[in-house]
Amino acid sequence: MLFVQRYAEYFQEPYPARATVQVTGLPKGARVEIEMVAKV
Repeated sequence: MLFVQRYAEYFQEPYPARATVQVTGLPKGARVEIEMVAKV
């Protein structure tokens, strides 16, 4: 729930889209995963 609390400190309703995934590691030693949502 810490993530949700911190998110609310920086953003106001309506909250932007987000995705949260917990993993033990990312492929190829990556430290960050970026996901994008776009309206065309």
